[in-house]
Formats: sequence, structure tokens, C-alpha cells
Amino acid sequence: MNSAPGSVTAITADEWARAIASIQEAQTICLACHVNPDGDALGSMLAFAQALRAMDKPFVASFGDAFVVPRILRFLPALDLLTHPDDYPAEPDVMVTFDAASRDRLGSLAANARKADEVIVLDHHSSNTRFGTTHLVDPGAAATAAVAEELIGRLGVPLTHDMALDLYVGLVTDTGSFKYAATTPEVHALAGRLLATGIQPEIVSREVWDRAPFGYLPVLAGALGRATLEPDVAGGLGMVWTTVTRADRAEYDLPYDLIEGVIDIVRRTDEAEVAIVFKEDDEGAWQVSTRSKGRVDVGLACVALGGGGHPAAAGFTLHGEVGHAVERLRELLAEIEVVTRI
Repeated sequence: MNSAPGSVTAITADEWARAIASIQEAQTICLACHVNPDGDALGSMLAFAQALRAMDKPFVASFGDAFVVPRILRFLPALDLLTHPDDYPAEPDVMVTFDAASRDRLGSLAANARKADEVIVLDHHSSNTRFGTTHLVDPGAAATAAVAEELIGRLGVPLTHDMALDLYVGLVTDTGSFKYAATTPEVHALAGRLLATGIQPEIVSREVWDRAPFGYLPVLAGALGRATLEPDVAGGLGMVWTTVTRADRAEYDLPYDLIEGVIDIVRRTDEAEVAIVFKEDDEGAWQVSTRSKGRVDVGLACVALGGGGHPAAAGFTLHGEVGHAVERLRELLAEIEVVTRI
């Protein structure tokens, strides 16, 4: 087993045994991560796809809806193992999902999951709806990558450089480069095991956080210029929010996936416990990112609005007016119990 003791703790021995038996006995295994995949979703799935290849197990790996790999993740190894969702088996014998807290998060592949004989869910979201038949879900894990690494180890597959790089991207993105509260000694131990394969963390940092086309700068400036601080929200802890529209991006030909980092700048506001960014996608829907500094569970608010996530980082999709959503968020944040600490 690859993982350090205690790194993945909320999964029962029976769940591990069932998952491993299903994978070992399956003729073909179908992998899926959530729509608009982030580093944890895609990295975990690609690492596991490589493990299956090492086991000589036939597989397909994909994600639903817009089948486009985000630009910041196009350096990941094993992207060539992905299959277009149109070619995904309609009724999988065994389906393994990555970083999806609910079946709906699989988008167009949710229908495939409903018809699968066995669905193994790998996740670390406390809001997971347990939509599968086997659940490798640990809300205490810092990333789904930690669960995937544990499963790969239990299957007896040694970590390669490329598998480790995919997992490392999942780990560093979901811990905010080891800045978030989920960063434990076990997280650093896992990072050490991954780094020991020879991966270069400076390359990951450059690709994920430290590069963007020039058009990003004026789009960011516009979003920051519209930022609104509401110090009385969340019991007086404060909320800051802003928007990034399609028109903003179109003016500079900036793809949607390159604005994910706006929330990381907005959340620095000292006077606001909660930060929110409304990002209009190419279809006109608003993809909403929320962050908390630890005293307000934004995950609860996002679940109430049809989304989900973690207490300190969550999101939802809005098909309506931003103003109405902001008003609803004010109401929800007033109802959520504030954690007293620091």
C-alpha cells in the first residue's frame, strides 16, 4: 500500500475490498471525472488510467459536456488516453468516477452512470451524495488524488513519474499549493512520495499559476474594478464579490478556462470573510466560485443553490440574474453558523 498510515481514513475495509475486486474482475473499466475538470479531477483520472494500462486492463476515460481540456492542464501526461464522450459505452459494467460529488456533476455521462452495473465513486467532498454502488469517499482527504493514490497502491501498481505528476497536480491545486487548512503532515508525506519519482514542482507552478496571455490583465482589471465589498454580510464578517462577463473575455479573445484564478485574487480582501466571483461561460450561464477564510461554510450556501464543494471552497451554476443570486447569498450567509476561532 502506497499511502502513509492515516492519510485516507474514512473508507471502510469492505469498500476497499469491493472496489479492488470489481476492478480486477472487470473486462473493461470506464472512467469519468466531473464536467469542466480541474486539476484534481483530471489528474486523478489520468493517473488511474495509467495504472490500468500497467495492469493490461482495457479502459476508456472521459468527461461529459464540453470535451475540452483546460489550457492550464494541457501539460499533463497521458492526455492521449482520453476518449471522446460520444464513444463512451452506454451501459458500463464497471464505471469509476473521480471528484464528482453527485451524479449530475458528470454532465452527459450521468446517463451512463445510471445504467452501469457497478459505480465506484472516488471523492473527498463532504457533500458527496453517494450515488454509486461502492464509495471510496473520504471528506478528510485533501484531494481526490490522495484517494486515487491509495487505490493505485492497493492494486499493487508502482507509481511512475507521469502518474505521480498527474496526482501532484491534483494535490497542489486542491490545497492551494499547500496553503489551505486541509494541508496535514500526511499531505506533505504524499507530496514527498510523488516528488521522489523525479517530478519538478516548479514546472507545475509555472503552468498552473504563473502564466497567462496579456489579455488576462485587462480582464482581471475590469473584474477588480467592479468588485463590491459588503462588510455587513455573514454576521459582519464581510463579503466581496465581482463578475467576469462574456463580453469582457470576448474583447481580448480570452478563453473561459483562463479566468479561474480571479477568485484567488479577490479572496485576499482583508475586510471580507467570503469572496465570490460570477464567471459567465460561453453559453451564457454563470459559473460561480465562492471562498471562505474558514469561519463560514460556503459549501452549505452553494448546496442550497444547487451546487456543492467544501466549507472553504465551493461553487454552483446560475441560470439567472446575478443580482438575485447575490441577494440569496446574503440571506444564506446570514443563516450559517460562524465558526469562532483564531
